[in-house]
Amino acid sequence: MDQIEIEKADSWMSTVPSDQSESFLNAVLVVRRIVAENHDRPSLVSRVACEVGAEIIENIRGAGEDLSSVELAERYETSRTPIREALMLLEKEGLVRIPQRRRPHVSVLDFAEVREIYRVRAVLFGTVAADVATWRSEEDLAVFREILVRLRNAHDAHDLSSYLWANVEFYNRLTIAAKNHTAKRILDSLLLRTLRLRRLSLTQPTRRDKSMAHHLQLMSAIEDGDASLAEALIKSNHLHALSALEQLFADGDVTSSTKPRRRRRKQVALEE
Repeated sequence: MDQIEIEKADSWMSTVPSDQSESFLNAVLVVRRIVAENHDRPSLVSRVACEVGAEIIENIRGAGEDLSSVELAERYETSRTPIREALMLLEKEGLVRIPQRRRPHVSVLDFAEVREIYRVRAVLFGTVAADVATWRSEEDLAVFREILVRLRNAHDAHDLSSYLWANVEFYNRLTIAAKNHTAKRILDSLLLRTLRLRRLSLTQPTRRDKSMAHHLQLMSAIEDGDASLAEALIKSNHLHALSALEQLFADGDVTSSTKPRRRRRKQVALEE
């Protein structure tokens, strides 16, 4: 991430300049693109949404963890109204749940929902990949090749975070190149719901190797204009990711309880 991107992320956070990790700043920019897309300029509501959303994506706030509007209001030195508005933005994209007469909390995905999401993503991205293979321009191909270089470098360096965000950018560029705005809106929303889990799936043995191989094969199919192969490859990649997540759920490595839990005092103290 270059200095311009860092400054862009900082502008959507409450405390600048940021001392957060590059991965956190990437998470802020993704949340900003999807959750705060209608906010031309940073507001307190959008900044809270971007920061809290990034904390959820980065697993700083775990699945099921409660989100106290009082605590957040104190942290951001504001009333509870903008906090509630920010949490409602995050609820719309599936990162937060706001039950009636109960405290909001970080959403928890059960595996049935995860399976549904990945199957929908597989179908939509299959359509996207086929369209890109059919209509790709030389400019599109140049962008994909540049991202693949970064993806390969992150893979070879065993840099999980850099691999994850290069992967996210690759798929985002695919949806842009396909020029299917409806598919992009749906896929962007599903992206936020699964980013926490995508990082986990990539920790599985050989998962990144398979992912890298799929990307290279997909790039070849797009360059060759083979729409059918591109569609099949991207579907296959999603099914491999789903299989990795299924193993994580079976092993109990993913929080499955739907009960919200209090933040540990140590975490709160660190934030203060």
